[in-house]
Amino acid sequence: MPVYQLNDTDYLFPNPNESESEGLLAIGGDLSPKRLLYAYINGIFPWYNENPILWWSPDPRMILYPSKFHCSKSLKRVLKSNKFNVRFDSVFSRVIDACAKTPHNEQTDTWINNDMRKAYKELYKLGFAHSVETFIGNRLVGGIYGVSIGGCFFGESMFHADTDASKVAFYALCKWLTEKGFGLVDCQMHTPHLESLGAESISRDEYLELLKTHLHSRETWLGKWV
Repeated sequence: MPVYQLNDTDYLFPNPNESESEGLLAIGGDLSPKRLLYAYINGIFPWYNENPILWWSPDPRMILYPSKFHCSKSLKRVLKSNKFNVRFDSVFSRVIDACAKTPHNEQTDTWINNDMRKAYKELYKLGFAHSVETFIGNRLVGGIYGVSIGGCFFGESMFHADTDASKVAFYALCKWLTEKGFGLVDCQMHTPHLESLGAESISRDEYLELLKTHLHSRETWLGKWV
């Protein structure tokens, strides 16, 4: 399959099913809010270290139904201990900056570069991006951030500076999403950690069908959540 070159004026993406075997679909374009939102509603997301921007739609796709979050016995004990204080949308910039400093999947660097941070902070200002944060006292020790459209939450990254801090944030996120009628969390790529929390791999075709359903299952909740 060819890798498509995007330009700075046309926001259309090729069909996700035209992605290469590992999921790469297109290169180039920009990280403007309009393009990012259009990418998400078409099952596409950016992931790259240095320019050009790379756009992906992997097959299989990792997803989690928020009502099916797996809360282990050990995590239940942590929740009952009230060790962590959970907040929503209170320090979005600090969460994404902390995620940017945290290597993932045995990488020595991070894919959340300055341009990515700037782009998602802009989506936060517009009310589409959100964060869930865990604190011990007033010290930020964990969090997760992503993008919300319709009944879908597109998870981008999470971090922890204390054991279980990101799990508690993810649990709180899924609990809140379930209560508010959200039906889908896009986890993008498979990791054993996400699988242990209840995420599962499905085909790209299945994902795109779920996406169509849940994008229209409720109105987009703009602005701060809590």
